[in-house]
Amino acid sequence: MNVHLVDGTYELFRYHFAPNNKDLELGATRGVLGTVLQLLESGATHIAVATDHIIESFRNDLWPGYKTSAGMPPELLAQFPLIEEVLMAAGILTWPMVELEADDALAAGARVAAGDPRVERVLICTPDKDLGQCVGGKIVQWDRRRDAYFDSDGVRAKFGVDPESIPDYLALVGDSADGFPGLLGWGSKTAAAVLAKFTHLEAIPAAGEEWGVGVRNAGRLAATLRENFELALLFRRIATVESDTNVVASVDEMEWRGPNPELVPLAEKINGLGLAERAIRLAQRRAG
Repeated sequence: MNVHLVDGTYELFRYHFAPNNKDLELGATRGVLGTVLQLLESGATHIAVATDHIIESFRNDLWPGYKTSAGMPPELLAQFPLIEEVLMAAGILTWPMVELEADDALAAGARVAAGDPRVERVLICTPDKDLGQCVGGKIVQWDRRRDAYFDSDGVRAKFGVDPESIPDYLALVGDSADGFPGLLGWGSKTAAAVLAKFTHLEAIPAAGEEWGVGVRNAGRLAATLRENFELALLFRRIATVESDTNVVASVDEMEWRGPNPELVPLAEKINGLGLAERAIRLAQRRAG
């Protein structure tokens, strides 16, 4: 079996800001439910969706500039609890995250799924670069919008480092989407060249002349890393997903068994009765 783990926060943003979204109050909710149903209609059997029920997380306590809900459209924020309610009514295992984030839930779900011998492949459905650190073995990342799959080789081709080095890479170059800057002067090519050889921050020699990777200004960059090493470790901590969090005990919890009765009135509320009908028809086909 394959397991599909969907980044509900990404999907909600994607549909809300889509050029063809004319309903800012409910359009994203319908879009997310529709795309999850599309996965099921394409043959997915085991699926879970993670959302950032609260945008802020423990990472905001670690770095004051970390992403918050400030400036987010209120009509988008209001749809987080709504899409969670709708997905649960559709029979989709849903993880609304509060202290941790959707990325943490996806990583934890992938760990559990990959550990099950019945599972052939785990697809983390998001383009989020943070989740590249989870890739390897059965786990791949799938950017559904571009229909692009990333296994370990794909992560290396995209970032220049192994999946296990992604948090170190982000610590050096920063992540504007998450609101931390990285270290001054450290660009993506330099970070990739150094980490491709040394893997983790702790293994990078203190003297740039010892790197032997042909980057420019190695001495200055090495000094920057020495002077800001604790900050780099903090950024790596922020960029590291919490894959040991307890969101699911078994792959069996992710199996879709059809919608619940409350989906129909909820679908009517979001002007999406056609979506409820799709879920009901699919469940009937699978049952019989």
